[in-house]
Amino acid sequence: MTTRTFDAHDFRRALGNFATGITIITARGADGELTGVTANSFNSVSLDPPLILWSLDKRSSSNVVFEQASHFAVNILAAEQIDLSNHFARSHPDKFAGIAHDSGLGGAPLLPGCAARLQCESFQRLDGGDHWILVGKVVDFDDQGRDPLLYHRGAYSLLMPHPQTPRHHAADPSKGESRLDSHLLYLMLQAVNAYQTSYGPRQQASGLETSEARVLMVLDENPGLDLAGLQHEAAMPASEIEEAMTSLAQRGLLERSPGHCALTAPGQQQVEQLWAIVHAQEEAVFAGIERSDLEIFKRVLRQVIAAH
Repeated sequence: MTTRTFDAHDFRRALGNFATGITIITARGADGELTGVTANSFNSVSLDPPLILWSLDKRSSSNVVFEQASHFAVNILAAEQIDLSNHFARSHPDKFAGIAHDSGLGGAPLLPGCAARLQCESFQRLDGGDHWILVGKVVDFDDQGRDPLLYHRGAYSLLMPHPQTPRHHAADPSKGESRLDSHLLYLMLQAVNAYQTSYGPRQQASGLETSEARVLMVLDENPGLDLAGLQHEAAMPASEIEEAMTSLAQRGLLERSPGHCALTAPGQQQVEQLWAIVHAQEEAVFAGIERSDLEIFKRVLRQVIAAH
């Protein structure tokens, strides 16, 4: 039996197919120092006793604080908290400067506006390769019921309830249109799900990761964006953008210089292929629909977005 050699990049990308939520884990050290790190490794362990876990890179500067802390807090981010996720994913001399927070058990900072917050006693610290696995016993929590911020294949994502499989039987014309068949949210969810089911594999066939394709298409529309601009437009963490840009530069699709990046000629050709996939998908899905109807459809969608 041969032992497979793992490519760390490819392995990480494969793991990225497992969608997760995003948390900011916070704690106060013995000397009063506050720390917080963005983590998507959070998971439940046990209901009795109530245990959760997450993992921390052994190279992290926050290790000392979490090792000393009697408690830590798991702040489960809500969908609109991308900026907070990006903030705590970066290095700062004082991550809590200008960041509103309350003091929880053991002094662990609690962030407002989260989907939920768990306050935990430090329960166990396990060796997990290049990470420490930190197990906490939940002693208090609050649940605000907000939609969570998700992370999938290197990019931030939103929760979308999965629609039921469309019904294929003919409706009884004597009863008219059912309330479910005229429910706008239900129809939009079914439409997006049907559209994405065929579009996703087409884009993957280009040979690019989702994060790489997104960076190229954003740079095509917004040439010369810096990292902060890319984070905002691409809705991706800085680490994923850096990894995507490094990969694209190695393949000659992107040219990088301090504070600036631009598509090369091959990169521009690749972008045109991506847009061709977009247009082919639109033509396949909307075949037979009048152009005037499509313009009305687009206008309605823009109005819904603007209203939000």
